[in-house]
Amino acid sequence: MAKVKTQKLFAVIGLGRFGTSVAKTLCRMGYEVLAIDSSEERINEVAHFVTHAVQADAEDEEVLKKLGIRNFDTVIVAIGSDVQANILVTVILKDMGVRHVVAKAQNDLHGKVLTKVGADQVVYPERDMGVRVAHALVTSTVMDYLELSPVHSLVEIRSPERLVGQTLGKADLRARCGITVIAIRKGNDVIASPGADTLIEQGDILVAVGSNDDLSRFEEETF
Repeated sequence: MAKVKTQKLFAVIGLGRFGTSVAKTLCRMGYEVLAIDSSEERINEVAHFVTHAVQADAEDEEVLKKLGIRNFDTVIVAIGSDVQANILVTVILKDMGVRHVVAKAQNDLHGKVLTKVGADQVVYPERDMGVRVAHALVTSTVMDYLELSPVHSLVEIRSPERLVGQTLGKADLRARCGITVIAIRKGNDVIASPGADTLIEQGDILVAVGSNDDLSRFEEETF
């Protein structure tokens, strides 16, 4: 497992396809992840991929207290098939004082209910893949994230402050970070295959490709 970072702690409740994807991706990125599900089978499936995996009833407030859920920066409610449980757990977490609750919704109406009961962020797995959500939780600079293979991805990221005013040649991201900028979005314009003399400006969106490890390091350096 990658070295665990200390600045953010995540908990994922519900280990269906979406919850498992988010949990595994966050842990692969080096973050501490607590995975919770009522199914022993699902817990066993992710136990080797996450920091901690616990079989528990997330609808029991006392259980959540014992797990120290309030100590986590972000809790993702990924319960899918049971809408009532999904909403109830969201309410419990906010009542307990969890700082940031991300809840999975099945449709727009479900999403509106989750927002009304206190969810800080609502996601729709049909539109937001678990990997994209995980990266969005880690850094606000990432606009989009697309897996090209198990080890390589493409990312759209806001131009980091430290690179503004530099040309691509001076930034030399391929040598320094191992990533390649294949396009730059400047407002409504897109520069495909930008040259070394292309200036990186405030508000630009860099479209970069590279290994997942190299992209993660680049994202971390942009905080």
